[in-house]
Amino acid sequence: MFSQYKYWMPYISPFDPCKPIKVKSYATPPQLYMGFQPPNLPQFATPKEALRAGTLWPALFSAYPNPHNGGVKND
Repeated sequence: MFSQYKYWMPYISPFDPCKPIKVKSYATPPQLYMGFQPPNLPQFATPKEALRAGTLWPALFSAYPNPHNGGVKND
């Protein structure tokens, strides 16, 4: 299985005047791992759910949480 969240540890200079961020992260969208969209992909049950998620297909939904906010999604 894949993880759509990637992490890396950048070089931290001893002469950097700012407080370093020791681990940086970013999220990759789910469609990068899907290839072609398969036929009969399940859809959200209601239009309201789809609009709230921003996509018609749950497989393409990603919450994109803020890593600096304890993993909580920004609304």
